[in-house]
Amino acid sequence: MFGWLTQTAALAALNLRSLPRRPGAAAVAMSGIAALTGVFAGVLSMASGFEKTMEGSGQEDVALVLRSGSTAELNSRFSSEQADVIRYAPGIVRDAAGEPRVSSELFWIVNAVGKSSGTEANVALRGIQPAGYALRKGYRLAEGREFTPGRFELIAGRGARNQFAGLEPGQMIRFGKTEWLVTGVFEAGGSVFESELWCDVNVLQSAYQLGSGFQVVRAQVDGAAGRARLEEALDGDQRLAVDVWSEEQFYSEQAEDTTALIRVIGIPISVLMAIGAIFATLNAMYASIAARARELATLRALGFGSLPAALATLLESVALALLGGVLGCAIAWLALNGFQASTLASSFSQVVFNFAVTPDLLAQGVTAALVVGLVGGVFPAVRAAMAPVTVALREL
Repeated sequence: MFGWLTQTAALAALNLRSLPRRPGAAAVAMSGIAALTGVFAGVLSMASGFEKTMEGSGQEDVALVLRSGSTAELNSRFSSEQADVIRYAPGIVRDAAGEPRVSSELFWIVNAVGKSSGTEANVALRGIQPAGYALRKGYRLAEGREFTPGRFELIAGRGARNQFAGLEPGQMIRFGKTEWLVTGVFEAGGSVFESELWCDVNVLQSAYQLGSGFQVVRAQVDGAAGRARLEEALDGDQRLAVDVWSEEQFYSEQAEDTTALIRVIGIPISVLMAIGAIFATLNAMYASIAARARELATLRALGFGSLPAALATLLESVALALLGGVLGCAIAWLALNGFQASTLASSFSQVVFNFAVTPDLLAQGVTAALVVGLVGGVFPAVRAAMAPVTVALREL
C-alpha cells in the first residue's frame, strides 16, 4: 500500500516541479479554467447581488396592502375611501399623536437616461405620504433636503443618482410634460428603494392625472400578530378585496423571477465554457505527457507502476485547475465585488444593485474548477499509465 502511495507522491512532486519548464501548456490549462471560474462567479454574483438588494428591502413589521390578486404595485388600485378604511384598521401601530403609521402610495414609471449608456431606462417614481420615510429601513437623507409637499420636487435614491443623468440636487429634470426639481439624495440601507425617486403622492396624482386613488398602502404593524389582525379585519370588510403581505415576503418573491432568469441565462454559458476548459486541460496534459515521454519511460523502467503514473498525472491536472480556479475567483472578486449595475425587475423598472462575490460563491467556483481539472485529466492519466515503456523509449 505504502509503495504505490510513495511512488504517487514522488511522481506528483516531480510533475509539479517541472511545470516551470512547460509554461505554455500550463498557461493554456490555467487560463481556460480561470476564464470559466471568472464567468461563473460573475454570473452568480450578479444574481446574488440582486437577490440581496431585493430581500434586504423588506421588514417583517411592515405590511403591504394591495388589491386582491395583484402580484406587483403597478396592477393594484384603491380609491381614496378604501385607503382610509385600511389606514384606520386594527393591528396598525400609531404614533405619539395617535395617528396610524401609514403611507398610501403610488408607483409610476418614468424614463431617465443612463449616465454610461446614454439610453433611456425605466425608473420608478414613487409618490409617498409623510410617514413613508420612517417606514423604510435605514432611510437617511444623504444630500440636500427632502421635497416640499405640494411642489413638483423629488428626492433621488443614491443608486438612481449614480446610474442616471440629471438627478443631482439642484437640477431640474423633465418627465413627460412636467419638470421636477431634485432637492436631495437619500440612502435606504442599500435596498431597492435606492433605485427609486420619491415625491409627494398628491403631486404625482396631479402630474399624471391619476385621480385620487392609490396603488399600495404601506403600514407599520405590531409584529406578526398585528399583521394577522389587520388581515382578518380587512378580509371581513365587504368594501375591500385585498391581500396583505409582509414587506419582507413581498420583495423576496419579487426577486425570484429575475434571479432565476439571470441564472437560466448565465449557467448554460458557464457550462459551455466548462466544456472548453476541459478540452484546454486535455490538450495541456497530453502536451505535458509528450514533452516528458523520456522522463516517464525512464521512471517506468526504474520500477514506478502504472497506477502511480496515472494518479500523479491526475494530481497535476487538478493542481493546475486549482491554480486557475483561484486565479479566476480572485479576478472576479477584484473586478466585480461591489460593482454597481442595474437590471429590469418584475416591476418593469430598473433596480440598481451591487454584484456580491460571496465566500460561498467563491467556494463553488473553485469546486467547479476542480471538477473540470479532474475530468480533463482522466484520459491523459490513462495514457500515461498505459503507454508501454519500450514504445515510449523507441519514440525518443
